[in-house]
Amino acid sequence: MRATYNRYGGVMHMLAALDLATGKLYYRIRPRKRWREFLGLLKALRARWPGEKLYLVLDNFSPHKCAKVRAWAADNDILLVFLPTYGSWLNWIEAEFAALRYFALNGTDHRSHEEQNAAIAAYVRWLNARASPKTNFAPASPIRSWTEYPAKAA
Repeated sequence: MRATYNRYGGVMHMLAALDLATGKLYYRIRPRKRWREFLGLLKALRARWPGEKLYLVLDNFSPHKCAKVRAWAADNDILLVFLPTYGSWLNWIEAEFAALRYFALNGTDHRSHEEQNAAIAAYVRWLNARASPKTNFAPASPIRSWTEYPAKAA
């Protein structure tokens, strides 16, 4: 197996969103992970769900908190919900990232970004084809009384 100590082609960054209503993962792979790339993802999400209020659960990564991002989100009916510091494990998407790493990346030796991106895309297609709503969390939680997220029908 080839050693990968040097990344001459640089690294790529994945920005993603998990739709709890369907269980589907939406993502983008970019060479950088700045506020501009994050704003691009927000615009894509807004275009996918026009007219709906969107709630995005985020960690405290600085591009998520950029003033331009916050202003655009507020103007476009997107609520950015920040997790507590060191609380990223509370975000459901982290479990999806762990599965993606396990099934698409661990034990692989991708020789190019294109090859790695194809493996990620194949996994996400497989995942989305089998997706189901993520509604079995905290059924009796008081959060359901002050959000518009529906409780699972009995």
